[in-house]
Amino acid sequence: MFLAKILSSPTLLRRLKLLNSSNHGHFASTYISRFDTINLDYDKYCSKLKHVNKTLSRPLTLSEKILYSHLSDPETKDIVRGTSYLNLSPDRVAMQDATAQMAILQFMSSGLPRVAVPSTVHCDHLIVARDGGAEDLANAESTNKEVYDFLSSASAKFGIGFWHPGSGIIHQIVLENYCFPGALIIGTDSHTPNGGGLGGLCVGVGGADAVDVMAGLDWELKCPKVIGVELTGSLSGWTSPKDVILKVADILTVKGGTGCIIEYFGPGVESISCTGMATICNMGAEIGATTSVFPFNDRMVDFLEATGRKNIADLAKNYKASSSCYLDFILGFYLIIFIYLALIKSEITSLLSPDKGCTYDRVININLSELEPHLNGPYTPDLAHPISRLASDAQAAGWPMEISVGLIGSCTNSSYEDMARAASIAKQAIDHGLTKPPSKLTVTPGSEQIHATIEKTGLADIFRKIGGVVLANACGPCIGQWDRKQELGYLLDHAFNRWRLARGLLVSLTNMLNVVSLDKKKGEPNTIVTSFNRNFTSRNDANPATHGFVASPEMVVAMVLGGSLGFNPLTDELTASDGSKFKLKPPEGDTLPKGGFQRVEPHFQSPPSDSSNLEVVVSPTSNRLQVLVPFPKWDGKDLIELPILIKVKGKCTTDHISAAGPWLKYRGHLDNISNNMFIGAVNSENGEMNKVCHRPTGVWDTVPAVARKYKAEGIPWVVIGDINYGEGSSREHAALEPRHLGGRAIIVKSFARIHGEFIVIIFKCSSPNYDYVAILHKTNLKKQGMLPLTFVHPEDYDKVQPTDKVSLLDLKNLAPGRNVRCRLTHADGSTEEIELAHTFNAKQLDWFRAGSALNHMKESSSKN
Repeated sequence: MFLAKILSSPTLLRRLKLLNSSNHGHFASTYISRFDTINLDYDKYCSKLKHVNKTLSRPLTLSEKILYSHLSDPETKDIVRGTSYLNLSPDRVAMQDATAQMAILQFMSSGLPRVAVPSTVHCDHLIVARDGGAEDLANAESTNKEVYDFLSSASAKFGIGFWHPGSGIIHQIVLENYCFPGALIIGTDSHTPNGGGLGGLCVGVGGADAVDVMAGLDWELKCPKVIGVELTGSLSGWTSPKDVILKVADILTVKGGTGCIIEYFGPGVESISCTGMATICNMGAEIGATTSVFPFNDRMVDFLEATGRKNIADLAKNYKASSSCYLDFILGFYLIIFIYLALIKSEITSLLSPDKGCTYDRVININLSELEPHLNGPYTPDLAHPISRLASDAQAAGWPMEISVGLIGSCTNSSYEDMARAASIAKQAIDHGLTKPPSKLTVTPGSEQIHATIEKTGLADIFRKIGGVVLANACGPCIGQWDRKQELGYLLDHAFNRWRLARGLLVSLTNMLNVVSLDKKKGEPNTIVTSFNRNFTSRNDANPATHGFVASPEMVVAMVLGGSLGFNPLTDELTASDGSKFKLKPPEGDTLPKGGFQRVEPHFQSPPSDSSNLEVVVSPTSNRLQVLVPFPKWDGKDLIELPILIKVKGKCTTDHISAAGPWLKYRGHLDNISNNMFIGAVNSENGEMNKVCHRPTGVWDTVPAVARKYKAEGIPWVVIGDINYGEGSSREHAALEPRHLGGRAIIVKSFARIHGEFIVIIFKCSSPNYDYVAILHKTNLKKQGMLPLTFVHPEDYDKVQPTDKVSLLDLKNLAPGRNVRCRLTHADGSTEEIELAHTFNAKQLDWFRAGSALNHMKESSSKN
């Protein structure tokens, strides 16, 4: 009986299958992607995890398992969340074209011949949305030819995969092709956590971190705390995955995830698709979290199979569930071996699910069955409005009620499911003859695969029938690459070219009357509704008076049909072409296309096996690219009486520090892009943006101009900031620019995740309690040799006057855990001292002394 029970055990059969296939059969040739020839070796991960288990002797969360299975040294002792540093070996590096320029320029400075881990470049950020997909793509290829040629040739030279413009948004491409359950991926974009929807731990980093990993160095992360979000009930009706993260943003705010992992768990997870989980992970960046991750489940299996990766799905299934088995790691086919091994009880712990008994530092409960659709904004993604309150909130605040444009797509919401659900709302309008809604609509597919599929299935035509314009497969308006001024010209041009002249004149004149109200001048208040992730001031169209709200794609289309923030699609009626009234039914749509994705030839350039004869040339006269010059080493002296370039009042996001939009074209030219430094920050001295005083002369000028004057005079300077400094993107330019123009220290009440320290958000599934160890990451500022410091007493921010001179003392004794003495010299000559804190460890202090992390890496290489 005992033997029969063993032999018939489902666990035994599963383990036998694993042992007889993962080390021998087709699993042995399961590559991490169809573009790579590196095996997906879960057994290697499990082996590392086994070493850690021996030391910690406690239940591990899924995030811990993924992190510890990627430790460079699995013998690491006494890992403590929020304290210990981990040295990790990521599986992959992904870079978008705006940040890849600086990352590759830094890699070139290292002198290394080829990247040490699989890496890719994705051209998605530099395409301006204006006329429509094909036209905008052609214009981008012409305008950005120098940059694209540089990225293509450098990728070939250094062994990096290159995705051409038009192939899609980086995070959708990674989800479709590269991410896998249990992966550890870093990317030079803050929304890299999108891959957590497929069970990977994916973290947005600065280019300097990417360079470290591409150079074969360890990636250092500090373990954070864990926030659990328990999901009960199920999504249905108008409520979408986007509403889950909008609600979490409401609860935690834009800084509430800092220093923590957020893990979603509970039975409600099963009602969310893989791409829906990716949406939630993606926008976790908006609450300060470093990354988000869901445990591996059947929804991920469905997506892997639909994207041609059934082999990975099959392999991952064997590492999904934890169980006890009367077996050791070797099983034969002889009865005597089974009997012998039956005497030895061995706990087989899954790599892709958490252990029972995990704990959280905080737990948030959300009942999906009671969750309302949300629209968050304006100007911040954590200002939440359930749809039932939106109208009253907007009227009370005096926001523009009329919606000028609705925009769907972006890396957050551009999946097939997103498009299908949004199209189902548009189809209802068409069926009632409502083909000229009061608001304009744009549609951004996430990839060429998505684009081709919605064309094949007719979804794209549905959007067009209500006036929608299908844009290029790129970031476009979401990252500020949106030229609204040309919409009228686009409509006129297409009216004349696509219809007979008489009809075209009529249509164009009709559209002209409608679109004139859409072309808003800078400073003119207006409202847009998007399925994007961020809605900071001036984020999408460079107009500080544009009120942006983020919502699900289906809600955006509904609001376009209603045309006003006062419209509630759950309760209000629309007017059909015949004058009758109708109410929209809840959205519906397949999570994956029934006929499969339309297969397309990837716009992909594989790196050659031998690139020794290839050259990468950067013209010294280029205004788009510039070879980097190493920053000077610290001279060993204290920083005495440094002027304050600007004391920032209120928010200071990366958009305020280094704006995107039209500035993206200069991301590869440090000196040129430095002309946008702090131009969006508000000066506490005068309440104005981009106007500061050059103290030696008393002349007021732009922030970059004054910084350049100080630099020319050999006078270093500091910046004083408020709370959550550096909120937003992973762009390292927000650290490079101040360093380039002579900055030495940023002194604030608190830093956001990217500028300060990283967090990981985690999602937990079904039964057990999962706990994830969060990760705090090296700051971009530290990497560039800057001193990121915080007030020990936040109220000391008020002691600092914009006219003060700041001295940072006893720097030769700067050490981990030791505060920095700061002397303020006021305009009247009086002085006072305050204390400043830092988070440098010993290794990071070497970066400061060397002038930058890159300098230190080169010094270390030369010694070896």
